[in-house]
Amino acid sequence: MQLLKERILKDGVVKPGNVLKVDSFLNHQMDIDLINEIGKEFRRRFPSDKITKILTIEASGIGIACIAAQYFNVPVIFAKKAQSINIDGEVYHSKVESFTHKRVYDVILSKKFLSADDHVLIIDDFLANGCALLGLLELVKEAGASVEGAGIVIEKGFQSGGNSIREQGIHLESLAIVDSMTDTSLTFR
Repeated sequence: MQLLKERILKDGVVKPGNVLKVDSFLNHQMDIDLINEIGKEFRRRFPSDKITKILTIEASGIGIACIAAQYFNVPVIFAKKAQSINIDGEVYHSKVESFTHKRVYDVILSKKFLSADDHVLIIDDFLANGCALLGLLELVKEAGASVEGAGIVIEKGFQSGGNSIREQGIHLESLAIVDSMTDTSLTFR
């Protein structure tokens, strides 16, 4: 997606440790016009009318998933990184290691919002090593639901996540794939 790549080059900041900071427009302050275009692009890349739910993980994926959901006319559900008193009843659970936070989360999703009848599109902001996406796929599998695909805004193509997901036969669409990053440059596939 050329518009996204241009924005990353203009406003993205590469930090030590292969961290791409896009918080000025994607995952802290959100450029709604850009994210609206991202939502349209996900709909174009996932034209199936079988999709019944969009699944993401808190927190950065929620806004993107919500805006994309208007083009699919389906609800958004998100895995929570902590149990709270607001979650009652049985839950699906998975463990997810965060690349940027360097910690493991026990993510949960209420069973009342995902069932074997659902056809799920997973949407998230980043794909690096694939841990978050693998955790979400595990939740869908535990529910007996069908995965229709995974839409990622930015994939770090030089890390293993994308390849491992594609090797599982998952329809993975990344809107911008970063091939390499240094402190002074960034290249796309």
